[in-house]
Amino acid sequence: MSLVPSFQVFRHSAYARYWVMRQLLSAARQMQAVAIGWQVYDVARQTRPVEEAALILGLVGLAQFLPVLILSLVGGQAADRFDRKTILIVANLIRALAGAGLIATVFMTGPLVLPVIFSIAVVLGGVNAFTPAASNALYPTLVPRAELASAIAWNSLGFQVAAIVGPAFGGILYAFGGEIVYGVSVAMTVGAVIAILSAQTPKQQPVANARGLAMAIEGLKYVRDNKTVLGAILLDLIVVFFGGATALLPVFARDILHVGAEGLGALRAAPAFGAAIVAAMLAVRPLERRVGPWMLWSIVIYGVGTLIFGLSQFFLLSLGALAVTGAADMISVYVRQSLIQFATPDAMRGRVASVSFIFISASNELGEFESGVAARFIGPIGAVLLGGTVAIVTALSWFRLFPQMAKADRFEEPRIIASEPERLEPQTENSA
Repeated sequence: MSLVPSFQVFRHSAYARYWVMRQLLSAARQMQAVAIGWQVYDVARQTRPVEEAALILGLVGLAQFLPVLILSLVGGQAADRFDRKTILIVANLIRALAGAGLIATVFMTGPLVLPVIFSIAVVLGGVNAFTPAASNALYPTLVPRAELASAIAWNSLGFQVAAIVGPAFGGILYAFGGEIVYGVSVAMTVGAVIAILSAQTPKQQPVANARGLAMAIEGLKYVRDNKTVLGAILLDLIVVFFGGATALLPVFARDILHVGAEGLGALRAAPAFGAAIVAAMLAVRPLERRVGPWMLWSIVIYGVGTLIFGLSQFFLLSLGALAVTGAADMISVYVRQSLIQFATPDAMRGRVASVSFIFISASNELGEFESGVAARFIGPIGAVLLGGTVAIVTALSWFRLFPQMAKADRFEEPRIIASEPERLEPQTENSA
């Protein structure tokens, strides 16, 4: 077997352009996150102690989550009813305009700086309510079903590489000014729009009897009734909601490890570095057996790595611990995404993706708020230790709470053991 991942999936031109768009957006968002986190925490620390500044940092996540909570089901409907490519183009043009607004905040002074940044965070959250459903529903139609697992692996590998380059590059560029970071991220977003604009995507089959709110309810019921999908989504919600240390990295970089903005970029890139190594291995040799146990035990390792990071007072040890969390999380993410994609028919992909993203956003953005609140009352180290402990306990409990998912042997297995197998068959001719 070649040690180089197969590039066969990129012979599909539309997928190749989609992949370029996805990675440009991933890197741009990672750069932007580094700049926003450092800027918000730095401004807050000018007048507030560490704990209060950490809480304000967590509020950025809350500002991005609320519009996702309100609009994601609408975004899922849109992805199943309207052209997914058009949704991606329009939404990311709005993202570019929001990025231009962030450039302006660098030159602002006084008490209005943080409110403006928070307002832009709300806009970005609104964009995030539409793009994930459209994106995740689009790419399975760009490759044959037999190559879907390969596409998922390449998506993950590309994301992790972008997540290494983006934060590291963002941290370095921040030394020359936040406006440089924001400007480059805007340029990359525009490049992403051009990439997907030039892709020849297949015609989307309309969903029969589209009924607005009823469609959203149907998506929620589908997730509720499919225990494999439900277990995978809930697992991500709980583990990342409590276990993510990302939101507090500016606190660790400035006040615990004392490594500055450049060190913050390295800390943010470390999980992606570990994840990229695993993603490359999965692209070469995807998991084929015992996928459920692989997923749950990887989360146990993720929790252990989080505990080590929380206790570490040494920069290199902290980087290593974060790399371990990223590597373990990559296995979990790969299995969860594969189980969900194989268990979901094309006509339901947008709505299932939107439900999934509500939980993902809750675990990420709302998890950032949880981290800020926890840091306010038990300190940043205590917040991280709490998260690692919850991750370990949750993974171990899932063996009993979701036995179907925990015992999953192959990715195709959910199509057999799901409670309503007839609903898992594609309902349109648009499936790849």
